Amino acid sequence: MIQLQQTQPLDLDYLEELGFVWHTDTDETPYISDELVVISEAEAEAYYEAGNELYEMFVAAGDHIVENNLFHEIGIPFNLVDLIKESWESDVHWHLYSRFDLAGGIDGHPIKLIEFNADTPTALFETAIVQWAMLKQNDLEESHQFNSLYESLVENFQRLITLDESVEEFEEKYDGWKFLFTSIRDNAEEEQTVRLLQHIADEAGYETEFAYIDDIEFSDDEGIIYEDEIYELWFKLIPWEDIALEESDLAMILRNIVQNQKAILFNPAYTLMFQSKAILKVLWDLYPHHPLLLETSYEPLVGKKQVQKPIFGREGGSVCILDSDGSTVASEEGDYDNHKMIYQAYTAFSTDSRGASYQAGLFYVYESCSLGFRKGGLILDNMSKFVGHIVD
Repeated sequence: MIQLQQTQPLDLDYLEELGFVWHTDTDETPYISDELVVISEAEAEAYYEAGNELYEMFVAAGDHIVENNLFHEIGIPFNLVDLIKESWESDVHWHLYSRFDLAGGIDGHPIKLIEFNADTPTALFETAIVQWAMLKQNDLEESHQFNSLYESLVENFQRLITLDESVEEFEEKYDGWKFLFTSIRDNAEEEQTVRLLQHIADEAGYETEFAYIDDIEFSDDEGIIYEDEIYELWFKLIPWEDIALEESDLAMILRNIVQNQKAILFNPAYTLMFQSKAILKVLWDLYPHHPLLLETSYEPLVGKKQVQKPIFGREGGSVCILDSDGSTVASEEGDYDNHKMIYQAYTAFSTDSRGASYQAGLFYVYESCSLGFRKGGLILDNMSKFVGHIVD
């Protein structure tokens, strides 16, 4: 059973002062839990090691996909293949940040990879800022948390220039390249997340600007332009698969921009390979029965309880838990029914005394750096709660 520590909830005015305005769900219940998951130092270390090992495995899987031209098998739109190859083969296309979703790791349950949010991971603001504030506002020791996400992002922004573990030469090597941060309109969560990343990039030493994507001009020959300024670095919190499927002209222009070396894009296009849940099948082929992995197939697993889920999807949409006889245990409606499906062996989440399920979100920024939890039912949907943690 998961151990929880009660806290005083953060004042809503305080949260809004921080810029965190999506604090209440549509049913008027708080999105941020007033409890903390208690983990041990050994459990925190196990999460850290698991994330580092998993990332190395994903890199090996990426090499395997590129070398064997498996883009179609993992659902990559054809109009992004060249851009993915281009970004994979050059070190300047740096993976800024990502988040592993993991079952287990606490209460004696083994850590198992559920999926990898490598392109547009959410819960950045909650993990980096809100759960830290929970400790601070409750007079708890701020260092008692596996949470260096903010500091890790500062350093990783600088690695975009140094391309090295050390960031000491950032100021010497940085020649004033401008960094444009982009969000869609009328989505407070996405905009504030992007603005947080912009703030961190400012702290790292960049000259930055924010713009909504419909205000930006994209040019094959000149690059990315906003208010007559050309930007060499561009961050977008817009999924690559959405760009490919809904903005095919933009996908082609971005490919040309990268090939013409007019701009570097973050997260790079190759993160779509990691984002595709079909890569879980590739991982199982490369590392069968690895203790961090769950058996995954493109076809239903015979005689096993399993999870059917779309290779591209979010917030539990179109996910279905199937019993060993193929009957439905639980399902979630969604907009992803037309996507290719994968079948992953079922593993139970850790639960609390009330039966709620907990999934760990482990941020990876050059290395494993931060932990947070989501709480919900058998399938974690967009009504799941964010739960901070404390290391006992």
